[in-house]
Amino acid sequence: MDASLIKQIREETGAGIVDIKSALEEAGGDPDKAKEILKKRGAQIAAKKQEREAKEGLVYAYIHPPGKLGAMVVLNCETDFVAKNEEFKELAHQIAMQIAAMNPQYVNIEDIPEEVLEKEKSFYREQFEKEGKPQDVIEKIVEGKMQKFYEEVCLMEQVWIQDDSKKIKDLIVEKTAKLGEKITIGKFVRFTV
Repeated sequence: MDASLIKQIREETGAGIVDIKSALEEAGGDPDKAKEILKKRGAQIAAKKQEREAKEGLVYAYIHPPGKLGAMVVLNCETDFVAKNEEFKELAHQIAMQIAAMNPQYVNIEDIPEEVLEKEKSFYREQFEKEGKPQDVIEKIVEGKMQKFYEEVCLMEQVWIQDDSKKIKDLIVEKTAKLGEKITIGKFVRFTV
């Protein structure tokens, strides 16, 4: 195994050396396939952890210079050991910056009140009915528009401002796999002057 390749994949994924070697062997030495394998394994680990309870964590505040915009986030984990970890604190910083920059309204899709969803869907349906589109086409368009709406208003569905190949939910899954504990976003607030 090429040590520089292992080092590169470790820097990109944060996975352990043994896991990287295993993924490279499984991928026949192809680094892109190995990263995909590591990503799938991380998602499996995160899925197993979702049944656990995240009662610890921290409150993190970010103030954007020159001080007219800020965000606070409650980031939960399972133990105070992880809550004190620098990587966990960095995740809280990244999420607070995301909130300040993108102004989400909800953490998850499930948090959106039903009346807000219905109002949004009705708006799109009326718009396309006026254009005379067939009902089945309208429903597909509305579904696409709602997906875009979720990406705008739900923190977990937003594209991460530091890497547009990931959503915030992908970032949480990665950190859950790396830190070995369930991580959730409890709540947040954004302030502006």
